[in-house]
Amino acid sequence: MNASKTTASADDADCHQSVLVLQGGGALGAYQAGVFEALSEAGHAPDWVAGISIGAINAAIIAGNAPGERVKHLRAFWEGVSHELLYKLDVGNGFARRAFNETSSAWASTFGIPGFFTPRLPTPLPEWPNDLSRLSYYDTTPLRQTLLDLVDFDRINHGPTRFAVGAVNVMTGNFAYFDNASDRTIGPEHVMASGALPPGFPPVEIDGEWYWDGGLVSNTPLQYVLDNRSPCEMTVFQVDLFPSRGAVPKTMADIAQREKDIRYSSRTRMNTDLSKQLQKMRAAAQRLYRKLPDEMRDDPDLAHLLGCRPAGAVAIMHLINRPRGYETMSKDYEFSRMTVTEHWEAGRADAHWSLENPDWTGRHLKPDEIMTFDLAADRPVNGH
Repeated sequence: MNASKTTASADDADCHQSVLVLQGGGALGAYQAGVFEALSEAGHAPDWVAGISIGAINAAIIAGNAPGERVKHLRAFWEGVSHELLYKLDVGNGFARRAFNETSSAWASTFGIPGFFTPRLPTPLPEWPNDLSRLSYYDTTPLRQTLLDLVDFDRINHGPTRFAVGAVNVMTGNFAYFDNASDRTIGPEHVMASGALPPGFPPVEIDGEWYWDGGLVSNTPLQYVLDNRSPCEMTVFQVDLFPSRGAVPKTMADIAQREKDIRYSSRTRMNTDLSKQLQKMRAAAQRLYRKLPDEMRDDPDLAHLLGCRPAGAVAIMHLINRPRGYETMSKDYEFSRMTVTEHWEAGRADAHWSLENPDWTGRHLKPDEIMTFDLAADRPVNGH
């Protein structure tokens, strides 16, 4: 393990860890870049960045650059993968904008995204055998070069920021995390594996095993962070791209979008509730420990209960990319410059709003408490 990324001692009363947790969501990931810009402007630098899919790409750019270069490289990535199709056209936020977004996503589907993916030609047929690395509708080879251009992987492997991305083993169906706090050397293939969503993108081979997008199992690394954190106070900035809550659908198009939101939304409440239950179990085990005679305090079952959850309070700022009326189910592959810019600015505004909210600035956590703050939901947004 890299010594700069070892966990803090439980005896260090002043230890604190800041973590950025980034969900998957394709083109919506520009929202995360805007959030990070706001965090940087407010002086927040993450000790640990964890991501899935597009969150893994953003995480790699953040962890793989010096603090002063991170926003610049994020902007270079998002300007590089977005296109200026009809960018200057004033289409409003009604039906014309919806048609614009559909046209933009169709463009990406047909021609691909420079620096990210290109259509695979000839298109694989359903029953046509091929090498596993070619069983996809798109080729993500351009993404590898983009990552090498924008990410210093030597910094990821030897720098001060912990970095973890999640993927799924194609053969076993098991979830896997590639974490620079282990002995594993992180390269572009680990980031690409985390974003290899089938059947659009091909699996990525790592050490003889094939991996797909981690979002197939869990679209957020929050639980991994909570389960593998250091025993000190933690602040988590969790940035989600699909909302778990939404309006009742009125059309078949609404149905398709709502289904995708539910499928890929973060299970924040489920994850935090589970951690709170483990927290109560650990507290009960501590009380039991104090009641037992000395000769019974070394019982291995009691030791297991005491270790069921890391100690320390956790404050989670939950930042969620909220739906817009003109968006459709294609929103995660709608890469127009106009929409990407809107997502970026929305993330930046939500983060600034939340950081300045009195509930956040005045928060007081009890020892070993987990508290979640969803503050940007109350931010007024013009036109939405």
